[in-house]
Amino acid sequence: MTPSPDQNEKLERLIHRTLRELPPRRAPHSLESRVMAELERRAALPWWRQSFMHWPVAARVAFIVTSAGIVKVVLMAVVWAMADFDTAQFTAAFSPQFAWLQSGLDLVATLFNAGGAIFHSIPPLWLYGTATVLAAMYAALFGIGAAAYRTLHSSR
Repeated sequence: MTPSPDQNEKLERLIHRTLRELPPRRAPHSLESRVMAELERRAALPWWRQSFMHWPVAARVAFIVTSAGIVKVVLMAVVWAMADFDTAQFTAAFSPQFAWLQSGLDLVATLFNAGGAIFHSIPPLWLYGTATVLAAMYAALFGIGAAAYRTLHSSR
């Protein structure tokens, strides 16, 4: 004989009221101290040993970007293996995806060549003079710092 839904609700309320009236039980002292010790141990862990949500934002972004790059490389390797390691098919399939990389490399090479041309157009005497002036300024800064240190710490 199954109880009616009304009887089930009454029984549920009775059990709920009885359980709420019970006093709260304290955890055993040994369990409490172990739990607190574990919480302190986890709080003292470095960020890379904690859960992902406790990582700094820059580390999370770098991890996601790196993971996406690794997935991309693995998928490309699988496609290359499925094409029987034919480099012509691999190049034809993936060259449009790396066109931006080639453009970036060309830009860097152009800037590097322009910088080299500018550097080579500067007379060597100017370069040596600039290096000498920078060395003298560094030595003066070191001397002023040493004098300031001596002045400030001699009065103590």
